[in-house]
Amino acid sequence: MAKGHRSQYKAERNKENREMRPHAIHKYARISDRKARIVLEQIKGKGVEQAASILQYNPRYGAYLIGKVLKSAVANAEENHQLDTDGLFVEEAFADQGPTMKRIQPRAKGRAYRINKRTSHITIVLNER
Repeated sequence: MAKGHRSQYKAERNKENREMRPHAIHKYARISDRKARIVLEQIKGKGVEQAASILQYNPRYGAYLIGKVLKSAVANAEENHQLDTDGLFVEEAFADQGPTMKRIQPRAKGRAYRINKRTSHITIVLNER
């Protein structure tokens, strides 16, 4: 490729904007962002071990999904950033709205009701104390 090709510029720009803290993202999670945020608020600012124990005993379905994302973020911290897991804590945890699957529920007199099956993108960013 010729020097100054747009793919090279994009690669350099993306390298500058890349997240340097250990993180993990679950895209298109089949849970609404509102329900995921309820669980994420409980683990923000907590240590990794404490956050994992909170998620383990939380009865919500979102806790199961977020627990998997947390384990992935910890594994990324160990493998990619060579960090010790003892000093890690959840610096950021947020859920953004993903695409909505629109379904139809048949009703009386030939009518149809819309059912929105919402998805979310769950992100957990860790950092060292």
